[in-house]
Amino acid sequence: MKLLSINAGSSSLKFRLYEMPEEKLIVKGTFERIGLDDSFYTTRMNGEKKEISVVIRDHKEAVEILSNLLVDMNAVSSLDEIEAIGHRVVHGGNKYSKSVKITDKVIHEIERISDLAPLHNPAALKGIYAFKEKIPNAKMVACFDTAFHQTMDEATYLYAIPYEWYVKYDVRKYGFHGLSHKFITEQMSKILNKKPNLIICHIGNGGSVTAVENGKCIDTSMGFTPNAGIMMGTRSGDIDYSIISYIMKKEERNLEWVENQLNKFSGLEGIAGMSDLRDIDRAFEAKEGKVILAIDMYSNRIVDYISRFYVKLKGNVDAIVFTAGGGENDSIIRSEVVKKLSALNIYLDKEKNNATIVRKGVEGIISTADSKIPVYVLATDEELMIARDTYTIFNEELSMR
Repeated sequence: MKLLSINAGSSSLKFRLYEMPEEKLIVKGTFERIGLDDSFYTTRMNGEKKEISVVIRDHKEAVEILSNLLVDMNAVSSLDEIEAIGHRVVHGGNKYSKSVKITDKVIHEIERISDLAPLHNPAALKGIYAFKEKIPNAKMVACFDTAFHQTMDEATYLYAIPYEWYVKYDVRKYGFHGLSHKFITEQMSKILNKKPNLIICHIGNGGSVTAVENGKCIDTSMGFTPNAGIMMGTRSGDIDYSIISYIMKKEERNLEWVENQLNKFSGLEGIAGMSDLRDIDRAFEAKEGKVILAIDMYSNRIVDYISRFYVKLKGNVDAIVFTAGGGENDSIIRSEVVKKLSALNIYLDKEKNNATIVRKGVEGIISTADSKIPVYVLATDEELMIARDTYTIFNEELSMR
């Protein structure tokens, strides 16, 4: 069967068309800068990449272009071939601990909690509405980025704030990057042939560390928003909340300005003046002072969470896994992190680390043979995770008829 995996952002729409259950990728692409004058889209099919500049006024128009494109490229003979569509939805609130079939009730709930993810949930809804209109016969599934973390217990996900804030306003730790952490957990389950205990480091421009016990999340670094946890490309990660009011007074600025600073001009960007890890690595090798400081801080924060989760898992850790753009391809970041784990008898194999670059097709173990815990580098695939969940729910529906 043909299945679409959709990830709609505020001004973008990523898509992949799969043949399931073979998980064969037929075509993939991205619509970017939707609603702006310089919008364009890219496609990749049979190894050929195309980029087309075209005015795309809204998500509905992007879906219209995509629908025609799939037929014109002979990816499908007609849209009726597409039997299911999976949508990434960033926030599922307290309600959803797994992917679900999209119904009017589910759409209402996504709308209701949109203030928890004001940039992301409304964008997902735009994609859902557009595909419902264009391909009405396809079964649609919502795949929530928060769902994997809903197995955390109350003592872990609650903040030490007035309890009524949780009851009245759903203020709690949610965690994000759940589709990625779930994908890696499933991959490691196959590799180790068990429900594993893992510490997963999803290191990209955004970053999160998750503790997995017996295949289920028991804690994660991100919190009520994706700005919590480790230092990131442009996000601060964990800080003393009093800094906010202090800076507002000193700078004579409002809350929106401070939030913007903490989300877009902090992290590596705030310390080193750059956030792209490729630029960071070049500057690190050139021994630029602020970049060395930034990498030291960055790796410290990651190690802090690895150490915390090692204790939480009582030292019973089957593997530490690096994934996402930085985790998969940045040997310097991995090296700086693992070197600081020697107190846990975890040691880096420098040659393996330098050779393990996912974009070059190399995954595997980067720790030494005598390391207490093996350290893996694995590619994540959130779009494929969406496709798998969607296919599972599609089949469950068929079996219930």
